[in-house]
Amino acid sequence: MTDPFSQSDSLAGEIFSLLQQKSARVVLAESCTCGLIASLLARIPGMSAVLAGSFVVYQVDSKVSWLDVPQTLIDQYDVVSSEVAAAMAEGALRKTPHATIAVSITGHLGPGAPVDLDGTAWLGIAQRELHVVPATVRTLTKKLALEAVPGLTPLQIRRDRQFAAALMALQNLRTTLLES
Repeated sequence: MTDPFSQSDSLAGEIFSLLQQKSARVVLAESCTCGLIASLLARIPGMSAVLAGSFVVYQVDSKVSWLDVPQTLIDQYDVVSSEVAAAMAEGALRKTPHATIAVSITGHLGPGAPVDLDGTAWLGIAQRELHVVPATVRTLTKKLALEAVPGLTPLQIRRDRQFAAALMALQNLRTTLLES
């Protein structure tokens, strides 16, 4: 039997090393993964030195009150959008002044999601530009498409999509750290 965590452990270990090398601190804002990204990172011993924390903002009201995501933005673009993913990442970074990079994710992982959004997630990454005075924030967003394997139960579909979304978030964090 294959270890389902081997890929995520490898990614998390690499992210840990990159964060240490860059003297960087990461904060997360998770909606559809509901803390899974933080959990996968925290499997690595010593991660507390570089993982500032995670906002699990599963409900719209939490995004608005905890991260200052404007309700008008959600009303205009939908809670699953690049605009909201960017606002979540920027809000997490603003609320965590000792962090240098924030990763956010918002999505509809189904089943039962609106048909046009089922399996869609948006990832946001905000990074402080510390060499610019005053420090500015650079944000990027990426759309994730998460397919469902036919024949799975609704619980299996959701579990697989959450894990795939968390892995994609880790992969994108690693890429961002390598490029910065």
